[in-house]
Amino acid sequence: MIEIEKKPFVSIKDVRKNFQMGKVTVEALKGVTLGIDQGEFLAIGGASGSGKSTLLNLIGCLDTVTSGEIEVNGKSLLKLKEKEKDKFRVKTIGFVFQTFNLIPVLNVYENVELPLLICKDVSLEERRKRVEHFIEAVGLYSYMKHKPAELSGGQRQRVAVARALVTHPMIVLADEPTANLDSKTGIEIIELMHDINRKENTTFIFSTHDNKVMERADRVVYVKDGVIVSQID
Repeated sequence: MIEIEKKPFVSIKDVRKNFQMGKVTVEALKGVTLGIDQGEFLAIGGASGSGKSTLLNLIGCLDTVTSGEIEVNGKSLLKLKEKEKDKFRVKTIGFVFQTFNLIPVLNVYENVELPLLICKDVSLEERRKRVEHFIEAVGLYSYMKHKPAELSGGQRQRVAVARALVTHPMIVLADEPTANLDSKTGIEIIELMHDINRKENTTFIFSTHDNKVMERADRVVYVKDGVIVSQID
């Protein structure tokens, strides 16, 4: 009996990304190949400028490759048109940024609800249930009416995590999610995401140079000067 090789949930093949800085071409990624399984809690480590954030942006369709191929759940990102990319991001990807990216004039409930407002197939009742569920999951149910200015940095990042999860994405991309948090709060946020990863089987992919994140990852992929230099399980 011939065994069919299982394809990774996220398949990255010989990906290169160049940026033009005036007359100079900067090679941010130089032929990266990587497979990521569904439900994996993966950290991409490396110093600033190593290419790790660029890789996250490519997986999240926030940028396009110069060459190579990225597939998510068998779907080629290279072949997606702009409207298809928008739909892909809404349905498949949740984003958590180091600067939180919350809307200051909206309260916690409204910030978490925001991505669902463009999901026409989600009813008002379903929207309410999801928003309240994830606000409770991140421990902020009693802060639902608070605005970002009334929250601590850790609480704001919890709101960002809830917002990333509310669309039921298959992948959460977290770019330096602990960078603006103190050590204790950073650990709490990572433990929260790890707990959600186990319960929901959501794939988490981090770019980080934080040892606290790397210690809790299923696997750490180290990037240096645009290439993968090592992987540690």
